[in-house]
Amino acid sequence: MNPVVRRYAGYNVPRYTSYPTAADFSPEVGAKDHETWLAGLKARQAVSVYLHVPYCRKICLYCGCNTKMAVRNDVIDGYRRALEAEIDLVASLIGTRPEIARLHWGGGTPGILGPDGLRSVVAALRRQFPFANGLEHAIELDPRHITVALVDALAELGINRASLGVQDVNPVVQAAIGRLQPHVVIETAVERLRSAGIRNLNFDLMYGLPLQTADSVRKTCASVAAMGPDRIACFGYAHLPRFKANQRRIDEAGLPSQDQRIEQAEIMSEELSSAGYVRIGIDHFARPGDTLAGAAAGGKLHRNFQGYTEDASGVLLGLGASSISTFANGFVQNVADVPRYIRAIAAGSLASARGGRRDENDRERARIIERLMCDFTVDLDKVAPNADLRDELAMLAPMQRDGLVEIDGARLTVTDAGRLVVRVIAATFDAYRCSQAAQFSKAI
Repeated sequence: MNPVVRRYAGYNVPRYTSYPTAADFSPEVGAKDHETWLAGLKARQAVSVYLHVPYCRKICLYCGCNTKMAVRNDVIDGYRRALEAEIDLVASLIGTRPEIARLHWGGGTPGILGPDGLRSVVAALRRQFPFANGLEHAIELDPRHITVALVDALAELGINRASLGVQDVNPVVQAAIGRLQPHVVIETAVERLRSAGIRNLNFDLMYGLPLQTADSVRKTCASVAAMGPDRIACFGYAHLPRFKANQRRIDEAGLPSQDQRIEQAEIMSEELSSAGYVRIGIDHFARPGDTLAGAAAGGKLHRNFQGYTEDASGVLLGLGASSISTFANGFVQNVADVPRYIRAIAAGSLASARGGRRDENDRERARIIERLMCDFTVDLDKVAPNADLRDELAMLAPMQRDGLVEIDGARLTVTDAGRLVVRVIAATFDAYRCSQAAQFSKAI
């Protein structure tokens, strides 16, 4: 194991799915900015839409998402009605409606809305926005709750990509994270989706989970590769019990050490690469013929709140509690508290709670960070011609001496060793770097 990588791997840094990051959002940016940015959208501009459903039937111990347990269906139904009302409200603030080119459901467990609930929300969207031809319509699903009725509804609604939360197939690890899902459950979910014509499948895996070992990670990778998903995302577990009460129930004595985390991340990369997957960015893998692999090879890979994507749209409309919208001039996030979100929408107001404005300097730094995270190389003069980066280049000097980066004039290239800690390298260009580093996950 490279001792230099080990030294940098423990740094707490953002995942850089945006810049500025959500940690730097402020309540000074709210509904007024949101309204202005919505009104400024152009008619022919294709946009992406993200729908957040913050409910699960049970909360897994490892989960860091903004979600809560829902037992009563009337609670879920009330949230659905608020989501549909927000769709109408947002649409009313836009002049000529742009078309939706990408639609993504996240959570929580969006499938908890049930077939009729999903149909109702999609109908609300169709009443207000045109859907583009070739729309990518994706949804995150819990394999334990994928019924035939649900799959039939997904296919009927034109959903053509599904992301399954697998995490780990080892029953010992599953018990430690409070997510028991036997291998046959995952296989059945895959079979049902493919039989319904939903063949673009993503799997989410995690390393750094309690009781995970090098051997169990290898077996998980082999098992997952045998099921043949198109894309696999491998995330490092972020243990932040200070912020997530459910994580306090995890026995910290069973968590892998930092060296073991690095080993597990390397094993995932080796095993999935050996199985024929192409490595994308820091934590994604895709089959060679997948559009994400094509975007990466062509220098057209992007990064947003859904992670790595070929989505080039500069506008993302976030709908639902805690969702984040992206505009050219900034970001705005809805309030995370569901009752407050519902009350705001019922009152005819946007639920915007905080956000961040972006000037040209921010946009240039965002382009630098995105290219580093996606391509591992960047021409600073090309993407940030107006930025004064002398201080940042000086800060990179130790990393250059450590063999993590190479600097040739304005061209910055991350080495193979540096790719493992590219988030640390990218953080050099983050003018908002937060002193409360503990709120971020480790680089590996």
